[in-house]
This record gives sequence, structure tokens and C-alpha cells, in this order.
Amino acid sequence: MGNTFGTLFRVTTFGESHGEAIGAVVDGCPARLVLCEADFLADMERRRPGFNDLSSKRHEEDKVRIISGVFEGLTLGTPIMLLIENTDQRPEDYADLKDIYRAGHGDYTYMAKYGHRDYRGGGRASGRETAARVAAAVIAKKILTELGIKITSEAFFCKEELKKAAADNDSIGSSVVCCINGLKAGIGQPVFDKLDALFAHGIMSIGGVRAVEIGMGKKVADMRASAHNLRDKGILAGISDGNEITITASLKAPPSINLKGRHDSVLALRAAVAIEAMTALVLVDSIFASFSDSMEKIKKLY
Repeated sequence: MGNTFGTLFRVTTFGESHGEAIGAVVDGCPARLVLCEADFLADMERRRPGFNDLSSKRHEEDKVRIISGVFEGLTLGTPIMLLIENTDQRPEDYADLKDIYRAGHGDYTYMAKYGHRDYRGGGRASGRETAARVAAAVIAKKILTELGIKITSEAFFCKEELKKAAADNDSIGSSVVCCINGLKAGIGQPVFDKLDALFAHGIMSIGGVRAVEIGMGKKVADMRASAHNLRDKGILAGISDGNEITITASLKAPPSINLKGRHDSVLALRAAVAIEAMTALVLVDSIFASFSDSMEKIKKLY
């Protein structure tokens, strides 16, 4: 299964939505990065279910425990294991769905692939899996902060349309715009591992994301080169050019409607920090890969 993301800075997530716990193992983090459990609180709170009226009413504290890889407040350079306990499991809410494939979910495809599935909230296919990514990305964000790189995001959706949909026991689509500032020119690889391609890969791996646009995105189809060449900046030939990078992710309406259980009405509010997370993981992995781009860099590091 594709449970690991990254090459030099690698993240493996584990656990199911209504299992004992979920979590991540982060490998490739440099030693002597200051890290403690309090560092995870802000981003985990942003993703946590039940933090507003539009999100799932599942009440998880989502406290992150550092099991390994940190000693006396500093990373050791060894694998860091992060554990998040599932404290508000309600598998009984999904008992009626044991033999039913929900529309818009991965129930059928997981069964088609494995011949067995965890019907309790979707198991690994649940949006709860993103909590592990967000936790892992806190480490990546701390590395980026040390390098002067900042990631911000904003969620977009129509509140009036959401009210109408809610009255019909329905949900709506949304989008998230993520911006990267402070990234120097020269980060990214040619051809298959272009920086924009990696962003698309990482962000599209988040459940519910159906499209990823870089810079001007689909608007370029209606532009002449004379206009596009001057306006669409951030990544050229798959490599950063030193300008702000803008990424827009489009999310489908949450498919869990007319179903027993606890579900979100719109994804963008809680997905924004998950999109930031995948952006951060791509950046750190790409920056680490750039250290061997030339003999000058290798000699400097050595």
C-alpha cells in the first residue's frame, strides 16, 4: 500500500478511523531540531473534528505523543514516531453499513482491491488519516521556519449555499488557496520530479481533493503568452524561481449525506491545514534533494 510519502524526508502514516490510534513515523529529520509535544497543538486544533458548527461532531482531543526520536527536547536524527489516540470511537454508528457501499466513498473500491474492508468510518480511507499527516508536517514546518519559508492558506466556500444545502441534509464543495513565501530559486528536479508535479501528487492524495492548480492554473488556457509570461510566476520548468508560489485545491462536497454518523458539511475549513501539511512535506523533501545538485553544494556541505 502507498502509506509512505517522500524520499529523503519520509512520512509513513498508520491506523484506522475507529481503531485504537492513528499516527506517523517521520524518517530523515535532521538531528538537533527543537521539538516538543506542545509544538503540535496549534495545527492539530485547526484540523480537529468538532471545532466548529460545520465540522464533524466527533470530539477528539488529537493530542500528539512523541514515542521516539526526540531526547531532551531535540531530535536525534533517528525515526520519530508520533501517536494520536482515538478517544471518541463509535464503530457502532457504522454497523448498518457493513454490507452497504456508500455512494461517493471508497467502500466498493477497497473491497474490490482487498476482498476485505474496515467499514467503521472508512478505515484508512477516512479523512481522519490526515491528522497523522498534519502531525508529521509540524516537523517539516519547523524545518522550513528555520530556513525562512512560510506557508499560509485560506478556505473558500459560499456560506449561503451551505445553509441551503444543510436545510436539504446536503453538503457543498469548496476550495483552499495555499501560498508559499521565502522559498529561494533552484528548488525542484527536472522532468518527472518537478516541484509542481510533486505538489499535485501530495495534495491530490488527500481525500476529497479533485483538482490542483499551480499559479494561474486553468486560467492559462485562455491567455496569450505575452500576458502569461509576465504574470504566472513561482515555478518555471518545475524549479522554484524565488517568487511566491500559489496553489489552489478544489474539494468535492463531503459525500456522507443522509447517513448515520458524524460528518463535515464542507471540507475546506479542516482540509486547509492538511493541504499546508502536504505542501510542507514536498518542500522539505525537495530542499533536501537539492543538496546534491552540484559538486559545489556537495563540497560545501561536506
